[in-house]
Amino acid sequence: MNERKVALITGSSRGIGKATALRLAQEGYDIVLNYARSRSQAEEVAAEIESLGRKVLTIKANVGDNEKIKSMFAQIDETFGRLDVFISNAASGVQRPIMELEESHWNWTMNINSKALLFCAKEAAKLMDKNGGGKIVSISSLGSIRYLENYTVVGVSKAAVEALTRYLAVELAPKNICVNAVSGGAVDTEALKHFPNREELLADASEKTPAGRMVSIDDMVNSVMFLVSDDASMIRGQTIIVDGGISLLV
Repeated sequence: MNERKVALITGSSRGIGKATALRLAQEGYDIVLNYARSRSQAEEVAAEIESLGRKVLTIKANVGDNEKIKSMFAQIDETFGRLDVFISNAASGVQRPIMELEESHWNWTMNINSKALLFCAKEAAKLMDKNGGGKIVSISSLGSIRYLENYTVVGVSKAAVEALTRYLAVELAPKNICVNAVSGGAVDTEALKHFPNREELLADASEKTPAGRMVSIDDMVNSVMFLVSDDASMIRGQTIIVDGGISLLV
């Protein structure tokens, strides 16, 4: 069995997931990288992690598919025999006005963004239980509690993530597993490139944020790292909003 702590970060070939994986590696964790499409990007991240002297297991899996989830966790168990941290970061979604949404858009978005957290957390809890507990952090966004244009299905899926975070926190507490979420304001990641109104969003966020600047990927990672630390062990089922104060404005 691996004696070093192990962290799984879904959707970790880029953006917040990649930055979190690298930070956890720097903190001494062996890493499970998960990606859905970009093998070359995932391999680049894996090489960076290995250069830090950490072990890496890279797994291609669409976390919207429960069979793929089970297969991924079987590989983690076989390779490391443990899991200490699970960051539910993988996200996708169709961004359209309500009247243009179809059932397939709903199913795709809810499966990857919401269902994945539930079924990954179940598998993660089994592995964490072997070593006396662990930490689960999911990534959400302000669209879960506020209206954002073209964001209906994604916003609803993130609201489900935050509700699931509360339920998981209570039911997994007897296993000494802490479950929380980090919700970001507008963060300029690759995902934002898919927004039709990206430039407008960024300018608006920079101008209106009380903190005087946009949220950076590092701001998000700093909060994730706090929640996986022992210092946060009495924070359970909470969604920490990292938005420079913009959600406080009417």
